[in-house]
This record gives sequence, C-alpha cells and structure tokens, in this order.
Amino acid sequence: MSNNNYEKLGVFYLGKRYDISNKKTSNDELILYDSKDLTTHAVCVGMTGSGKTGLGIVVLEEAIIDGIPAIIIDPKGDMGNMLLTFPDMTGENFEAWINPADASDKGSIKEHAKQEAEKWKKGLAEWNQDGARIKRLRESADFVIYTPGSNSGIPVSILKSFEIPPKEIMQDSETLRDKISSIATSLLSLVGIDANPIESREHILISSIIEYSWKNGKNLDIPSIIQYIQLPPVSKIGVLDTETFFPAKERFSLITSLNNLLASSGFSAWMEGDSLDIQNLLYGTKGKSKVSIFSISHLNDKERMFFVSLLLNQLLGWLRSQSGTTSLRAILYMDEIFGYFPPVANPPSKTPLLTLLKQARAFGLGIILATQNPVDLDYKGLSNTGTWFIGRLQTEKDKERVLDGLEGASQTLGKSFERKEIDKILSALDKRIFVMSNAHEDGLEIFQTRMAMSYLRGPLIRDQIKVLMDPLRKSHESLESQPETVSSASSSDRTNRKEKTNSKLLKSDISGNTDFNQPGQRPTIPPNISQYFIPIKNNDSDMENMVYHPYILGGASLTFSDKQVGLELVKDVLFVTPVTNDAVSVDWQNAQEIGLKFSEISKDPATENSLFVHPPSVINKIEKYDDWKKDFKAWLSQNSKLTLYKDPLTQSLSRAGESEKDFRLRIGQKVRENRDESAEKLRKKYAPRLAAIQEKINRAKQKMNQENDQVKQQNVQTAISIGTSLLGAFMGRRRTSSFARGIGRSMKERKDVQYAKESLESLNQQLLNVQSEFDSEVASLNTKTNQQDALETVLFKPNKNDISVKLLSLVWYPLGQDSFSK
Repeated sequence: MSNNNYEKLGVFYLGKRYDISNKKTSNDELILYDSKDLTTHAVCVGMTGSGKTGLGIVVLEEAIIDGIPAIIIDPKGDMGNMLLTFPDMTGENFEAWINPADASDKGSIKEHAKQEAEKWKKGLAEWNQDGARIKRLRESADFVIYTPGSNSGIPVSILKSFEIPPKEIMQDSETLRDKISSIATSLLSLVGIDANPIESREHILISSIIEYSWKNGKNLDIPSIIQYIQLPPVSKIGVLDTETFFPAKERFSLITSLNNLLASSGFSAWMEGDSLDIQNLLYGTKGKSKVSIFSISHLNDKERMFFVSLLLNQLLGWLRSQSGTTSLRAILYMDEIFGYFPPVANPPSKTPLLTLLKQARAFGLGIILATQNPVDLDYKGLSNTGTWFIGRLQTEKDKERVLDGLEGASQTLGKSFERKEIDKILSALDKRIFVMSNAHEDGLEIFQTRMAMSYLRGPLIRDQIKVLMDPLRKSHESLESQPETVSSASSSDRTNRKEKTNSKLLKSDISGNTDFNQPGQRPTIPPNISQYFIPIKNNDSDMENMVYHPYILGGASLTFSDKQVGLELVKDVLFVTPVTNDAVSVDWQNAQEIGLKFSEISKDPATENSLFVHPPSVINKIEKYDDWKKDFKAWLSQNSKLTLYKDPLTQSLSRAGESEKDFRLRIGQKVRENRDESAEKLRKKYAPRLAAIQEKINRAKQKMNQENDQVKQQNVQTAISIGTSLLGAFMGRRRTSSFARGIGRSMKERKDVQYAKESLESLNQQLLNVQSEFDSEVASLNTKTNQQDALETVLFKPNKNDISVKLLSLVWYPLGQDSFSK
C-alpha cells in the first residue's frame, strides 16, 4: 500500500472485501475499521483453522501502530507470536522459530526458514505491506510475555491483588462486594473448595476478613489471611458470634489447606516478579505503549481461573480511576473465553468480566473476546457488544448458537436481522473469510483478513518464551524520573515520601541533641501552644514500636500564577523541622516536606499510653512561634518552586504532582480524541461532494447506455474503479449508498460515445481533485498520540504575597524506638 495515510484517520486496515458468490477478493475495496468502534467491544468466533487468531493479531497490530496499548490473556500460547516480527524478512530471522516437524520434508530447517521468509515477504506484498511497516509496529510498543507461576517469561506477583483497591472501588459498595467475592472464590478454588458465596462458611469468613481489613486501611497477603482465619478480626458474622458461626477446630482444615498451598515449592513463583499494576502493564517508560501478554498455557484450570479473575479485578480497579473518554484508550484481548464466561455457571471470572463489558466503554477500554467454542457463551451478557467477527464454524449447533447470539445483539441495538441470509453466508465461509457485523455501520461486511505482519508459527513453548524474554529480563526494571514539586501527591506517593522523611529526620535530629532523653510520659505543654500529631500507619506493630518526637510544623498555601500560560494553582504544603536549645533553635534549612494534607494531621496521639521524648525548653516559649512563622514564610519565599512539564506541540502544561509518564498519557489521549473528531468531520465534509459526483456519474452512464444501444455491433464495457484510493476506502466503509464505487478509466474510442466519454473523464478528474484535497487534509492530522518527543520543563515561583502561612505549631512525629541505638 503506497499510501498509509489511513493510519492517521484512526482506522484499522483489516483486509479487503470478499465476494461470497464468486469466491473472490476485491483488490480495490479495503476494509477499514474505526478504532472508536472498538470501545463497544468485539467478539470473534471461529473454529480451529478459521483464521480467528490471525484476525485477532491483525486487529492488535493495527491498534499498536496507532499507539494503543494492550493486555492479552493467552491460554493457548499463540499470542507470543506477536514478538516474531522481522522487518528484514530473511531466512536467518525465521530459522530459530521453525518447527522441526514442518521442516522434515523441506530438506532442512535452514531451507525451510528461507522458504517461510519468502512466503511471508510475498504474502505481505500482496496486501501492500512491507518491512518498513513491520519496523514501525516493533517500534510502536514494548512487548512483554508474562508467565504467572513460572520464570520462563517475566514472572508476575499476585500480592498487589490483595491490596486496598482505589477509593473509587471502596466507595462503590456493589463493585467492592463483587471484587471481594471474586477474590475469595478464586483463592478457595486453588485449594479445591467450590464455594457458594451465600452458603459457604469459608467464603463468608474470608470475604469478611478482606472487607474488614480494607475498610480499616490494611493491605493483605495470603499469610495474613491465614493468620486472620486463625484469629478472626471480627467478633460477629451476621448476628452470630464468629466462633459459633465457624468454630476454631473446623477452621483449622481451611488454615491447613491454605498453608500447604503457601508452603508448596511451586507457589513461591506466584509471589515474585512484576506486580499486577495495570498502569505499568499498559505503559512503559515515558508513557510508551506496552503490550503485556499473559501466557497461562502452563497452568492447570484452577490456577488459570485464579489468575484471570485477579487480573480482571485489577483491571476493573484501574478502570474506575481513569477519566472518561470518547476514544479508544487500551485493549483487553482474551484469546479463548471458553470456561470464563459461561451461560449458566458463575465462575470467579464472570462477574468482573461482565462489569467490564458494561462499564469499560465510558473509559475507552475496548474488550475483544475470542472463542472456538461458541456454544458455551453467555450471549445475554454479550448483547451490547458492538462488533461481531464470525468465521468458519464446525457444526450446525455452533452456527445456530452464533445466530441466536447475533440476533439478540441486533435486537438490542434495534437493527434488522435476516437470519436465513446470514445462515447462508456463514455456511459458505472459507479460511480467513469473516463476516463482520458492526453496530456503528449499516449491513454486514464480508472480507478476507490481510496477512499478519507477525510470523504465525503456532504456540510457543516455555523454552522459546525464555529465549524471547532473557534480554528483557536483565533490563526491564527501569526507574521513572519525576519533576520536583511542592504539591501533594497520590496516597502511595505520600506514603513513600513519609518513609523517606522518617529516614532523613533520624539522621538530622536527635543524635546530637542533649536535651532529648529516653522516652516517657507525655510532657506538659502550656495550653496556649497548639499541638498536633503525625498519624501512625494503621498497624499494631507500628504503634508498639513508635515514640513521639517534638518538631515544629509549618503549613502554608502557595499560589502559583502566570497569566501568559493560564496557570492559577493553589497548593497546600506541610513541613517539619527539628527544634533544639541551640542559638538558632529552629532552622528551616533542615525542614522536610511531609506528604500529608491538613485534614490528615491529628490533634490526639495514637493511644493514651504513647511514649514521648521530652522536648527542649524553648518549645514552651510562645513568643518564639511568631519568629519561627516569619522565618518559615521567608524560607518558603526563597525555596518554593513548582516545576511542570510542557508539551511543545500542544502547549499544554502538566498538573502539579503529575509525572512525565502520566502527563504524556493524558495529552496523548486528548490528541487522539481530537484526531477522531477531525476524522469524523472529514467524513461529513466530503460525503455531500461525493454524492453530487455520483449523481453526475449516474447520468453520464445513462447517456453512455443510450449510445451503446445505438451501436449494438460494439460491446463497449466501461471500467469504473477507484483502485486503492484512501478516500474510497475511508468513505466506502460507511456503506454510503451515494458513494461512487467507480470512475471511468478507459473506454473504447467510438464517435457515437465521444461525448459520454469526455463527460466521464471530466468526472474522473473531479474525483481525483477531491482525492488530492482529501489526502492533503489527512496529512495535516495530528497523529502523535504516543508522544516520544522531549518535553520542556517550566519553573514557577510564588511571590511573597502569594504565600499564606496557615499553621505554625508544635508537632509530635512518630519515630521508631530503635533510633536511640543508632
């Protein structure tokens, strides 16, 4: 394809239109699928050998080139083929991936590899693709194969799945309940307990433990769950005492089963590796798109269900923390849905998947579900799916089940459904021929899939995955830089900042202060001196080991204003600094920012029996606080700054506390939305002009027919074609009845038809002019949705008048007792 400008329109090149009657592919009519349509999800159904996996990879390849990241669940091992992309397409590229059995009748592996390379090169050329496009695919994303419970690929840790979910989930009681239930069911299934959420004591107890812990701010892991089963943190379950509901002796069997699971040699692999952090699974350093393939073919059925359920719940939690969008943001692809979304049973995977299908559209997450087992699907749950890809089916039962599902989806969307006609089409499908029903388009499309750029060699075994991942294994953990900022950060960032502050404070305060002595009871402070307490983590061991140390707390509101760039930002900051009886009792040069909000500072200690270090005497002199307040404001004036990122393309500024990665993602998504809006405007702009040209062509053809009737001796045949025109493919995919599907390119010289010929040639030129105009507008579209350009940094400082000190007081900071021995 000489002109790849269609990639700037946010459409995916899937293949070419197929004439089912003549069994022939049209070289002139491209099938371009709007990326926005995928936000209403897709189902791909086809028997083994239908080309279903190939079509799935084609869709993913197009999305990746468009800067869309993907999470791929791969139960069979085929999706790792997406890493087998060779821009040079030489035999040496293919040689390591040839199946020896396939090469046995080809002479040698080397010879067979050479033949495969030639076949792939020729095949791609037939679909107007080349090594340059393969190179672009490879460079558009980072590809990683994760292997849960195994070290053959990049290992993945499940520990994050038991952590407190985002506040959006915690505040939604129904979603929280579903997540807890799914985790409990998945965990119990690993130890052979098929738990009913309503009747199973094991399920109810574990769910109660998870809910109690999360609502009390405590993360969990399997060891802590075992401990809580042994000593439940809740005294009642329902109206019954916990001991009556589930006696300790009977709980011991559950404890033993979970402990044996934890102690098994293979389970340790589940606790190591990258965490299930969806943001990091979708985006790499500086926001580059990532393709995370979870290969689970090596797991047994229970382990697969356990992991898939955890991953889907993590996706749901991530989804709820995203902003809404009208454009495609990311893709979840499941290569085989069989067993995870059945029509009657309710496995742990079904509820989160059903919730994702209902809610993901608003957040730009497109879900693609593929299966070769169409009978065992919950078609009611799929009734709102916007796109159906249907390939060759194995049995009449399969076909009838798919027709039922497709008919239900059509009725939900208010579209007509010709069952007999579609039945006839499905019965005539060959390999790589698919029927597409798209809720956003009229009618059906029958097409042949283009050739995949990835080398489809079949399932990868663990040794092959290891070969692919070994280079990445050494370097895949990379730190991401963030700009310094005085703004508040996320809850996890605040926790990390507090831990760092603790470490710095230990090095800078008590070791050289003779006024600090061994801890004792809370000292008496004059009532006109306010006191605050830094909160302790909600952990019993923390409270037992912590001692309160005296510091000076300064809190202020800083206003950063710049009319030229439209900046008007107010941020609250909190700092603590040591206090001594030295000549300079409070030196703000030693201050450390704490990542807390004003509302998070407590007026009471954690417990009545808390221990305190006696403060220096200067702390009781009220007149000193005014001096310290003035010094604090002066210090802020000299040292406060706000460093933001600036995108030179859009002139947009990052938000305070926003990392480079998150800024790139936010701007990239906005650019994508603008691109999609511009593409839609182009369709509306050119449709009337094309309709007018079509009408003129129709009249010219009528005139031509009249002349042909007068010259019966001549069989004048007019070839009207637009070739591979981008304009034709882009507008034609809408199936607009008024669109010209052909232009006159050659006609036989006849005096009687000369006028008609000149008329058609004129129309031909008009269409070429429109095509040139359209290409020019397409070229100007901004497609930098996955920005890799360097960002600028802009420094802002507040004026002294823009600093308002809100708080200056004594604060008690909790530090470990072991600080006395350091």
